[in-house]
Formats: sequence, C-alpha cells, structure tokens
Amino acid sequence: MAGTPRKDAISGQSTTGHEWDGIEELNTPLPGWWVWVFYACILWAIGYMVVYPAIPLGSTYTPGIFGWHTRNEIVQEMDAAYKTFHADKVEQINKMDVSAILADDTLRTYAYHAGEVIFKENCAPCHQSGGAGTNGYPTLADDEWLWGGSADAIYKTVEYGIRDSVNYDDTRFNEMPSFDYLSDDELNTLADYIVSVSQGGPATGPGAALFSDNCAVCHASAGEGPIADGNQDMGGPALNNQIWLYSGLHRTLGDKEAILSQMKTPQNGVMPGWSGRLKDSDIKSVAVYVHSLGGGQ
Repeated sequence: MAGTPRKDAISGQSTTGHEWDGIEELNTPLPGWWVWVFYACILWAIGYMVVYPAIPLGSTYTPGIFGWHTRNEIVQEMDAAYKTFHADKVEQINKMDVSAILADDTLRTYAYHAGEVIFKENCAPCHQSGGAGTNGYPTLADDEWLWGGSADAIYKTVEYGIRDSVNYDDTRFNEMPSFDYLSDDELNTLADYIVSVSQGGPATGPGAALFSDNCAVCHASAGEGPIADGNQDMGGPALNNQIWLYSGLHRTLGDKEAILSQMKTPQNGVMPGWSGRLKDSDIKSVAVYVHSLGGGQ
C-alpha cells in the first residue's frame, strides 16, 4: 500500500512511501557517475544521429553531415579490386568477338568463370544449374541448338533474346502456327508420323505428304531441322530425335498428346534479351560459359 515517504532510521535513505507486509521500499538513487554516463550516452547518440546516417524517412534516410556510409567504403574497395584484378581483362573482352576470346587461353578461362557466376545469378532459374533445362526451357548442355551453337550465335541470342520483339528489333523470332485448319484425322496422322520419325522410323508413310506440305518449311524435309539446310536462323527444332522442348504432362519424350497439343495450341516461349540488363562483357562471358557446356559449334 502507499503511504507517506519518510526517512528510514537504519539506512538514512528516504522511502518511496510504498509498503508491503511491513516492508518499506527505499528510494535509493543511482550513483552519480552512473547518471553522468547515462547523460553522456544520450549526448553521444544525438551527436551520432547528426553526423552519420540514422533516421529512416520512407524510401530514404537522413544522410548525416559527414555523408559517410559503409556502402561507400565497399564500393571503393570493389572499385580498387576491379582496377587491380579485372579492368584490363574486361577491357580486352569488350574489344573482342566471342570467338576471339575463345582463342585466347587466358581470356577464355577468365570469361568462363565470370560467365558461370553470371549464369547462376540470371539464367539458372529457367535453364537450371549447368544448363540442364526442364520442360519448356531448353537444355544448353547438349548438341541441339535452335539458333546455332557457335559462340557468336549464342552471344546474339543472349543479347537480344528470343521473341522479345517488344524490347529488341533484332531479337530471334519464329512462330509455331496453329494447325487447327487440319482435320482431326490429318492431325493424328501427322502426329503419328512425327512420333515414328523421332524414334528412327523412315520418313515415309501416310503422314509424309502432310509433313512436307505443312511442316518441312521450318523443320526440313525429314524433320532433321533447318541446321541440315545450313539455315539455323529459322530456329525450327529437329523432330527426328528424342530431344523435346515440350514433353507432355507425363514427361514422355515424343509423347503424341504433347505433339498434338503443340500443333493445335502451340506454345511459343519468350527468352528476354539481356543487353539492357547486363554489360557487354558480361554477355560475352555468359556466351563463353554456355558454349562450354556442351555441343558448342
């Protein structure tokens, strides 16, 4: 209960007036040095707030009168490291074609390791680690290239993307049309033919004429893809093997239902161009790395 503060006879300290079961609470002040240290800390905090960045203001903050920030030191250290270890190599890469970089052992090694890091940060979410690919995203670690597997062709693909016509006039572009003008019987015959060819069957039979009339212009006469005609800029995939970008719900290679679906309601994926996001030296480094994954021409 609360009472009237008084002097405690034993300690000589004043009481607070609080008492519980006959025990009174003493009003013992902090030591003077402790109080002064506390005040000094308050003054130090106010001074720090004025001198250094401190108070958040929405998307910004008070910069402090010194304008100092640990990020500035990190930037300076990174700039120094860049000038010491990277600037000369990056400058050379900027001046050279990707094919010329591959011919230089030192630059090729440097670009490979730089490209590996950049690939993991920007490309792996779609193409998977090591370019393994997945359904709807092409594998980069084999010999199958829609737009050419030379180092310079890869560089152009990374630079301008595929079907990224909103941002780049020079983007790689083709389009799988819908064949809904064909009857169901014709579509089934055509799909059966493609399944057969993909499994090593002869390019003959009832579907051959349909394929020649509707598909050969992009996929070549026997489904071997435009690379057979030396015209890989068409971007048409080969159909006479077991490499499929869209493998169906059951991930079955050459699945007839997936082929029919692509003929009726085709998927035309978009790969973004990276020239507006990465430096030219970074794009060339990625091209060197991707070229090394397998099957570079």
